[in-house]
Amino acid sequence: MTAAKAAQEAKKAKADLDIPNWRTLKADGSLNDKFPGGAESHKELLENEGLKVVRKGNRFYVED
Repeated sequence: MTAAKAAQEAKKAKADLDIPNWRTLKADGSLNDKFPGGAESHKELLENEGLKVVRKGNRFYVED
């Protein structure tokens, strides 16, 4: 979370740190609901990199 928030703040300040913080997942493999923009934003960034994200109940997980 700390890296994600720092990257978002840097982006707003026009100082991109080029940190792929969206690649981090929770210990159980799920996407983080507290990611800037929420789990939907987290899901979109991962899918843009070619990863398949699946929904299981109320949570999203990267497949495999």
